[in-house]
Amino acid sequence: MNYHDPQLKDALAAEYVLGTLRGQARRRFQKLMMQIPSLRESTWLWEQHLHGMNQLLPPVKPDDHVWQNIRHTLGFVDNLSHTPAPEASNVVPLTTRHRVWKGLASMATAAAIIMAVILVSNQPVPVAAPQQVAVVQSAQAKALWLIEVTANTIEVRSTSNLKPLPNKDYELWMVAKGVENPISLGLLPKSGKLSLAKNSQFDDVDIVALAVSLEPLNGSPNGMPTEVLYTAELAIL
Repeated sequence: MNYHDPQLKDALAAEYVLGTLRGQARRRFQKLMMQIPSLRESTWLWEQHLHGMNQLLPPVKPDDHVWQNIRHTLGFVDNLSHTPAPEASNVVPLTTRHRVWKGLASMATAAAIIMAVILVSNQPVPVAAPQQVAVVQSAQAKALWLIEVTANTIEVRSTSNLKPLPNKDYELWMVAKGVENPISLGLLPKSGKLSLAKNSQFDDVDIVALAVSLEPLNGSPNGMPTEVLYTAELAIL
């Protein structure tokens, strides 16, 4: 199976994030993510898409009858009902519960697949679309930062693999063709996420690579990288 095929890669990443990739297939995909950087990038992008959609959806309180219907479906007694409940009716037979949960799981899976189809079909989603992505890796090929470039910002997320030095900062640079010195893009987060303002030159130059340097606290003292630790390729989507 060609895991570098863009369509297969996106489909597997979508299923993994949505939770529809299960069992041995899910464990195999987790191992492949450690070996293939492009699979990690696709998985991260799907996470960003879905998390962004969640943030844009306003919370909606279900009507009371929705909860009543769920209780009836699961076999629980409706407290609002005036009909006396049969003796020991709060005990749902194992076979009944199995059918109920299996049905609910099938509905959830179907809904997840529908969402994946919509996203893969490039339907408009009200989330800032990434234009370029990069994964900064350690010498052991472990992802340290995940970088997503949008129209106006550079979204950076650190991973649990990063073990930052408390007395140092990490600075992101772009190395451009025909430009003598690297251009600083800002300090990288030591934990969590950070949104960096996009440098005005970013879209006007041919970027060869991104680089991460180890710096004193608050960044480079002279506008040049002090000690370059990692480089990463910027992939165009």
